[in-house]
Amino acid sequence: MRASWQRLSLRARLLLIGVAGVATALAVGSVALYGVLTLASYRALDASAAATAHEVVDLVDQGRLPDPIPVTGSQIVQVVDSRDRVVSASVNADRLTALLLPGERRAALDGEHVVVPGSRVGESSPLRVVAAPAGPGGDPHTVLVAQQFDDVVQSQQILRLTLLATYPLLLAVLALIAWRVVGATLRPVEALRSSADLISGTDQDTRLPVPASSDEIHRLAVTLNSMLDRLAASRARQRSFVADAAHELRSPLASMQTQIEVHQRLEGPSWQMQELGEEVRRMTRLVEDLLVLARLDADARPAPSPDVVDVAAVAHEVAAAYDGRVPVTTSLPTGTPLLVRGTHDDLRRALGNLVDNAVRHARSGVSVTARPDGRRVVVEVSDDGAGIPVEDRERVFARFTRLDEGRARDAGGSGLGLAIVRELVRREGGDVELHESAAGGLRARMVLRPPDAGPARRA
Repeated sequence: MRASWQRLSLRARLLLIGVAGVATALAVGSVALYGVLTLASYRALDASAAATAHEVVDLVDQGRLPDPIPVTGSQIVQVVDSRDRVVSASVNADRLTALLLPGERRAALDGEHVVVPGSRVGESSPLRVVAAPAGPGGDPHTVLVAQQFDDVVQSQQILRLTLLATYPLLLAVLALIAWRVVGATLRPVEALRSSADLISGTDQDTRLPVPASSDEIHRLAVTLNSMLDRLAASRARQRSFVADAAHELRSPLASMQTQIEVHQRLEGPSWQMQELGEEVRRMTRLVEDLLVLARLDADARPAPSPDVVDVAAVAHEVAAAYDGRVPVTTSLPTGTPLLVRGTHDDLRRALGNLVDNAVRHARSGVSVTARPDGRRVVVEVSDDGAGIPVEDRERVFARFTRLDEGRARDAGGSGLGLAIVRELVRREGGDVELHESAAGGLRARMVLRPPDAGPARRA
């Protein structure tokens, strides 16, 4: 029950709470109204009967009791002596039998409201009887005044039907009004949510809309915008630090690489210099990757590149650069270029990172294929290495992520290659995914967007 309640929207929960409160209030109010009107009707009926009874009591006390007793309306009047004999009565009353039995008469004299069947006087509806003592103490009499109350019963029935009919209709109208009012009240919150959903980690100047009202939502928007300002400043400092550190590291790394090459030419190659040179090259690649990420993060909302690149030519260029222990084969279309949106450097870096990753972990070979696929161009890099488990194929796109098996730090990776590939490809409207290759290794599938209709220049 609690889980179902929490799955409802805030608007729905507020509506249910409000409607439940209104329904309870209406129900209590309807019951109170019904009770008050019923009590007022019976009190008016009893007051009229009591007034008639007091008039007849005065006539009895004065010894001027007429026979028949004149009455107005549908009242029935009897004057009964101490031996339950009818002394006088109205024309519509029974002159032989008293309306009330002795026990009922005593209860009526004690102030209770006695209801008797109308069949005692030949009526179809019940009678409500009021009793009053009369006469001297030595010869007590009782004045009985009875009235039919079917009009009151009918009024009660009409009131019940009216309340039952209008209750759900009124509740539905109030629920509709509450739905609109709650929706209008929460509209600024929805505007804040939708605007916050559009803010990505690279946005710099996007801020949440601040409503014109001076309520809690206004203060919330101001607070969130202040938080975004602090986050933007923190991201700017972080990017500046990364870029500055990478720039500062490039010069000493280049100097170290030059000194290693000079030493190897003068002193001859040695395994110590080879290992040191490899570490320097790996650090240089890491610095270059950091610079690329800093450049990508600096673009708050990068627009697609206006350039057009032949991805088949880039793939051939990347594959030709490898002549190491693992051969890199290509399956590319000839004669017709595969044009995609992007820059040559970015596409070469993205494809080069995928091939680097495949070469480091392949056992016997790496294949690069490119083909058109409908309105898209698909480039795939496959290897026959250890592969990546399905549950980790999305996690490896995070920065500085390396798996424990087969793709560790000593394999030469920095954990930034796949993150750079995804950033570069997605900024041009494409995407990259990882699947299992036919040889059981890893197959990186890069989907690129062809040039749209419009001005573009050949890169």
